[in-house]
Amino acid sequence: MPVTRKTIAITDQQEAWIKARIATGRFTSDSEYVRHLIRKDQENEFEFAQLQNLITEGIASGHSARSLEQIRDETKQILKADGKI
Repeated sequence: MPVTRKTIAITDQQEAWIKARIATGRFTSDSEYVRHLIRKDQENEFEFAQLQNLITEGIASGHSARSLEQIRDETKQILKADGKI
């Protein structure tokens, strides 16, 4: 994969943080840590977009005739069937 070199400016505190993260052994370089942060940000953006879509879908679906208790019970059944509770 092609690589583009970038120059960034960070504070001394941020530099210390990056060095501490590398010292844990999880990352081998500043670049690896920054790439990790970019990947996490991309994942967060994707998840946020999914959540926004679900909220929009929920609002568009209108009000339910079911009671709050009915909705809660149905949700519990679904979560139990999926093994999540």
